[in-house]
Amino acid sequence: MIETKNLSKIYNPGKFEVKAVNNISALFKEGEFTSVVGPSGSGKTTFLNCVGGLDQPTSGEVIISGENITKLSGSKIINYRLNNIGFVFQAYNLIPVLSAKENIEMIMLLQGVDENNRISRTNELLNQVGLYEMRNRRPSQLSGGQQQRVAVARALASKPKFILADEPTANLDSKSTSNLLDIMSQLNEAENITFIFSTHDQRVIDRARRVVTLEDGKIVNDNKK
Repeated sequence: MIETKNLSKIYNPGKFEVKAVNNISALFKEGEFTSVVGPSGSGKTTFLNCVGGLDQPTSGEVIISGENITKLSGSKIINYRLNNIGFVFQAYNLIPVLSAKENIEMIMLLQGVDENNRISRTNELLNQVGLYEMRNRRPSQLSGGQQQRVAVARALASKPKFILADEPTANLDSKSTSNLLDIMSQLNEAENITFIFSTHDQRVIDRARRVVTLEDGKIVNDNKK
């Protein structure tokens, strides 16, 4: 479970303040498949970054499975993210000199997972996202949709409880988007992994079971389908 309590992120406090996230209190239960939507500048990405510990909020709390991660800093927050949260970014953020399998394996190397388990888990994930035959290709040798599937597999490598995906389909065509959403939906249902997306993409919104709408950093609508 993820809970935010009076969460705010203010840029340029005391000057030309921008309240990117403005006093948001929300609850996301285990196994949810949620889209956070709103116009550009509504605070979607900043909200996700605060929830995932990538940004430090100005005030308020983020509590994940009973732990207040806003009180963690330095190596503690890095280790928490590494072991509990998977991230999928719009720009894929794959390491260009590594192959698909090496990009996935990197997370487990950082976790100290032994070689046999790394190989087994990597192969399992490559099969899940339909890229085992392309495991030795570098990102430049993959299409955008294939790169994003590698990014999803990498996010899953650490067996996280939660996946936070920031505009994951923004650079993808309709077929790649459909394939990616099928994979995420299957993982959500089969493994009860919680997915929270920030998105403008109606195709993602249509597949979500909950849609949270932000405007000016505030929740203005929270609709469960």
